[in-house]
Amino acid sequence: MSRQLKADLALLFVTIGWGASFILTKNSLSELETYNFLAIRFFIAFIISSCIFFKNMIKADKKSIKYELILGIILYAHYAFQTVGLNYTTPSKSAFITGSNVIMVPILSALMIKEFPQKKSLVSAILALIGLAMLTLNENITSINRGDIYTLICAVVFAIYIIFVGKYTWECESIALAVIQFGVVAFLSSITSIAIESPVMPSSNDIWINIIILSVICTSGAFIIQSVAQKFTTSNHTALIYSAEPVFAAMFGYFLYSEVITIKTGIGAFLILLGMIISEVEFNIFLKAKENEEDNLINNE
Repeated sequence: MSRQLKADLALLFVTIGWGASFILTKNSLSELETYNFLAIRFFIAFIISSCIFFKNMIKADKKSIKYELILGIILYAHYAFQTVGLNYTTPSKSAFITGSNVIMVPILSALMIKEFPQKKSLVSAILALIGLAMLTLNENITSINRGDIYTLICAVVFAIYIIFVGKYTWECESIALAVIQFGVVAFLSSITSIAIESPVMPSSNDIWINIIILSVICTSGAFIIQSVAQKFTTSNHTALIYSAEPVFAAMFGYFLYSEVITIKTGIGAFLILLGMIISEVEFNIFLKAKENEEDNLINNE
């Protein structure tokens, strides 16, 4: 198994976790306001990760800290624009627009860091985008509101985040790169919560359990895995794998809440997974094998 395939499988594990996180987040937001919830979630992730990876943290130099602060601000901006956008648009449109970063990443990679995608990566991204539309959109999307604009900014920001993680993880300690981001998001979310919300601490044990799972698995584990995995895979692969998040969210909704999966959403999920499979297949190997076979036939003649 190649390093890239191992990295992609690790990112798929992250995507499955984020798919499950919708349910835990929904339950947590029944008692907490958005930035209040984010502040607690990322603060716990920062404390736990700092204790576990203390040796990695002390390896961070000034250059690394600069990159970590930049990524933390970008990650916070992603959550901020997505949250504001949800106040004015529907969850299905938000899911689709946010997931459109699957096509933004290869375009922005070419413009920003001159990393041009392979043809199969573009085909995979287009299939995933079509699948995402079928999986998430349930209404007419011709009307555009300001929530859609905010969510589109969120998608662009997260696409930039994926690209920068792929770039910076080569230049500094990968685990520290992720952990300091948690502290930045926790701090900025706390400031925002104090400014526009009425922050409280959860009173329910169930909510605390939800938050701890989200902090340890879906935040600390997920972003640390991404930071390390992107050393061995491309930003395009990362965005494509993340596009499967609604697929797993739908699966968890089906098994835990008996939510309906229609033929349309089933086809959408299939197209996303097909795009992922195409991105992993090395067609050049098959083409070379075919060429060698033809050469052998010619030589035998």
